[in-house]
Amino acid sequence: MSTAPTSPSPTASTASPVGIIGAGRIGSAVAQLAVDAGLDVVIANSRGPETLADLVAELGPKARAATATEAAQAGHVIVLTIPLKATTDVDPAPLAGKVVLDTGNYYPQRDGQVAALDDGSTTSSALTQQHLAGSAVVKAFNNIYSESLRSLARPTGDAERTALPVFGDDDAAKATAARFLDTLGYDVVDGGDLAESWRSEPGRPAYGWPYADGEDFTTAKPGPADAVREALARAQR
Repeated sequence: MSTAPTSPSPTASTASPVGIIGAGRIGSAVAQLAVDAGLDVVIANSRGPETLADLVAELGPKARAATATEAAQAGHVIVLTIPLKATTDVDPAPLAGKVVLDTGNYYPQRDGQVAALDDGSTTSSALTQQHLAGSAVVKAFNNIYSESLRSLARPTGDAERTALPVFGDDDAAKATAARFLDTLGYDVVDGGDLAESWRSEPGRPAYGWPYADGEDFTTAKPGPADAVREALARAQR
C-alpha cells in the first residue's frame, strides 16, 4: 500500500515533451519508444549536448539534445537514468513538482558500497526520493534489458502485451507513470511503495527473467502482468 504523499502529487498529462536525463542504453531505448509514440524528447547526458548529435540524428526531428537542466525543465514526466552514485549531483530545483521515473539500480562494483543499501534499511529509489524531495519519484524500467525494452513494446490490448513493475510513494505519480508506459507500449504492475522496490532489483526473480526467452535474459519474450506479479511475490531479501 502506498503511503500518503509528502511531496507534490503531479497529475498532469503525459503529453510531450518528455525529458530524459541520461543517454545510455535505457535512456536511449526510452527515447526511441517515446519518439515512436509521437512524443517530443529532450535528452541530456553528463558530457554535453554536442556529444548526442548522432543519437539525436538517429531519433529524428522529434528529439533534441540539451543540458540536464533543460531536460529537467522540458516536461512533466522526467526519466532519470544515471548511475546511483551520480544522483546526488542532480539539481533538485528544476525537477520540483514533477514525476521522476528512476530507472536505476544499486551496483556496488560501480557505485561503491552504501551501508544503508547493503543492510536493507532503505532502497536506492528511496535515496533518490530523499534527494529529490520536491519531486514524486517512481521506480520504473529498471528490471528489463534495454534491447528487450525496445522490442517488446506492443499496442494497448495486444495479446502479447508486456508489463513492467512500478513503485512509488505517490499514487497520483504512479498513475501518471502508468499512462506514460501505456503510451510507450507497456502495461504496469503496481509493486507498492519505494520501500518495496528492492523486489525488482538485481538478483531477484523479476529482474530480467519475466522477459527472458530461455536462460539468457538478453533474449526477449513477452512478460505478461501475471508473470511479473508472481516474480515480485517470490523475491527474498
